[in-house]
Amino acid sequence: MIQISRFKMFMIIAVCLYGFVYAAPNFVPALTSGSGWLPHKTVNLGLDLRGGAHLLYEVDIDGVYKKRIDNLAQDIKSFLQEKQLSRQGIETLENGVEVVLEDDASIEGLRQFIRQTNPQLLFAVVDKTVTVTLGDEYVAELQVQIISQVIEVVRRRIDELGTTEPVIARQGTNRVIIQAPGGDSKQLRDLIGTTAKLGFHVVGTQGRKKVTEIALPVVDEPGQRLNVKRNEEVSGEMLEDAAPSFGQAGDPVVTFRLNGVGARKFCLVTRKYVGQPFAIVLDQKVISAPRINEPICAGNGQISGNFTVEEASNLALLLRAGALPADMSVVEERSVGPSLGADSVEAGKIASVIGLLLVLCFMVLSYGLFGLMANVALVVNIGLLLAILSSLQATLTLPGIAGIVLTVGMAVDANVLIFERIREEIAAGRTALSAIDNGYSRAMATIVDSNLTTLIAAAILFSFGTGPIKGFAVTLAIGILTSFFSAIMVTRLLVVLWLQKTRPKTVPI
Repeated sequence: MIQISRFKMFMIIAVCLYGFVYAAPNFVPALTSGSGWLPHKTVNLGLDLRGGAHLLYEVDIDGVYKKRIDNLAQDIKSFLQEKQLSRQGIETLENGVEVVLEDDASIEGLRQFIRQTNPQLLFAVVDKTVTVTLGDEYVAELQVQIISQVIEVVRRRIDELGTTEPVIARQGTNRVIIQAPGGDSKQLRDLIGTTAKLGFHVVGTQGRKKVTEIALPVVDEPGQRLNVKRNEEVSGEMLEDAAPSFGQAGDPVVTFRLNGVGARKFCLVTRKYVGQPFAIVLDQKVISAPRINEPICAGNGQISGNFTVEEASNLALLLRAGALPADMSVVEERSVGPSLGADSVEAGKIASVIGLLLVLCFMVLSYGLFGLMANVALVVNIGLLLAILSSLQATLTLPGIAGIVLTVGMAVDANVLIFERIREEIAAGRTALSAIDNGYSRAMATIVDSNLTTLIAAAILFSFGTGPIKGFAVTLAIGILTSFFSAIMVTRLLVVLWLQKTRPKTVPI
């Protein structure tokens, strides 16, 4: 244990240098410019330290229910027409659909259709009146599904902006809270609030519209509306990728690529409607309506609409992230200033410095020269911790600062175990070399156990925690790994170098 090969020695020194070099930009602002070959990444500050945007949204789940009921009514109507089953009337209710049929065969046929469509729908018959409603189990699952999908879509959109570690969480039954460190609340609101539902519709009649058509406003022609088929031919869910680009005239456009299913369907539709306009509809507004000159079977296309470069980039971002499953309205919006964060950072610095000084003094007073070696390892540990956090571009919050302070105290724990074991070996009459060798070898099992149990606790906090709790867990876990390296490898290297140089008869500990 008291012998270290040259290779290991150089590796330990290289890791220590990495720690100091990559941690330096956090203390030397000139290095953060990114010029030259030196590392320039720093630890990001969270919302509570840096400030940023805080938004609380309410999800229109009732609107989704209504749409599901309308779709159910349309499916039932189409089924009855396809099977030529007689009916007297059909209407939508608050939580379902009511159908008046004329015979038992029609009722049984509809029952089988509903059972195959969705077993969670409730089917009830009174005389010849059939009521199909959304069951409680179906409604509960739908609510969870909508909120989960909203959170995922919002997270993808914010990640596209490059915002580090946003907090996106459910609040209550139909609300979502969003916190983005360093984000602009207006930009965030504009990005999140757009539903981004894309669809390709065949253009309908130019005169009086039919029942199967709807009139939608045209973005580039204020006051003008265009009749399009109510049902989309190709949906945005079939979109695989979208990116900003430039058209032949140099104007900003958005190019898109459909998945396999979408490409085949797009090919069939464009072949069927050659020579007719094909409307590209985004959030119930016609972006453009180009004429289909020939079948498009490659699965690629572009959307043009007098965009600016920024608008094309934002549209591509929204289409890549996907459409929100429901409309959302802002309940609360505020920008969190950095003043409280600055105070917290300053308080965290003071706490860290005080804790570090107390630990350094304790180690020197308790273990003398060996305590000084442990203090050198402690400084290396802090450098490695900051270096790893900077390299990962991790976000530091108040709980993260608490994790760093805790790491400072835990970092010398392994050295304390080793040094106390060396004292016991010396008290038992062993020589200096033997006492040091046994101190390292016999304390190793205890050190591994203590660090491993703490690492497991950090993993549990990360798995089940949210937001700042995860930040604390990450900082703690990295601190455990760096403290293990510094305590075992760095301190041991210093001890070995001291032994080789002085050849001591006694151990000053």
